[in-house]
Amino acid sequence: MHTEEHHWFSPNLNRNMALKIYGHFGKPFMVFPCSRGRYFDYEGMGMINAIEGFINEGKIKMFCIDSIDAESWYNFAVPPADRNARHEVYDRYVIQEVIPFIRVHCHSPNERVMANGCSMGAYHSVNFFLKHPDVFEGTIALSGLYRLDRTEFGLSAADIPAVYFNSPVNYLSGINDPWYLVRYRHSKIIVCVGQGPWEEEAIADTRSLDALFREKSIPAWVDFWGYNVNHDWPWWYKQMNYFLQRLYG
Repeated sequence: MHTEEHHWFSPNLNRNMALKIYGHFGKPFMVFPCSRGRYFDYEGMGMINAIEGFINEGKIKMFCIDSIDAESWYNFAVPPADRNARHEVYDRYVIQEVIPFIRVHCHSPNERVMANGCSMGAYHSVNFFLKHPDVFEGTIALSGLYRLDRTEFGLSAADIPAVYFNSPVNYLSGINDPWYLVRYRHSKIIVCVGQGPWEEEAIADTRSLDALFREKSIPAWVDFWGYNVNHDWPWWYKQMNYFLQRLYG
């Protein structure tokens, strides 16, 4: 498998950032790591090996990026508005730095990228897709939370105004602009969750997303797996292979 690792100083984040590429050709995927994760976690946790057939056959090309979650949503020492502000800088890093890098690397200046991730990575995948449907072609999001007033983030409903535009279940309900809706309706949206241990809040948020997609006539594949399917990597391997087969098999 062809791999590359790249590092640069991000002028947006004012810090060094890294990413790793897996594959030589195919639909580019931007992979967001799990909570407070790193760019090498998809490989380290076994996902790259689990989906290597699609990579080696040139069907997909994975760009695994770093997170700054410890500086944003998991920085419990600062107010919600400050966490939100730090995430917005991360948004600019992704859109202004990583996306142009991917397009140059793929020799495709107008390429729309698929967003992908598990758990916290699923949150980022859905959030970035919904905010930038001109940049992202869709998402494969596994076992995510899609509203920020969750115990995971130490936020409550009273904090939502400060983080509203990064809490998908909250802001999606208010999106009626055709610019967004038309793009959503012509995208590949896959949101999946198991119904086993440690998935309770993810199930609730996935149901909320499903209802909003239906309400707004946005075609989306929202998939609820069995009651034995828990919040863990072995199931995410199976889910990724299942959805990649149906998209690119």
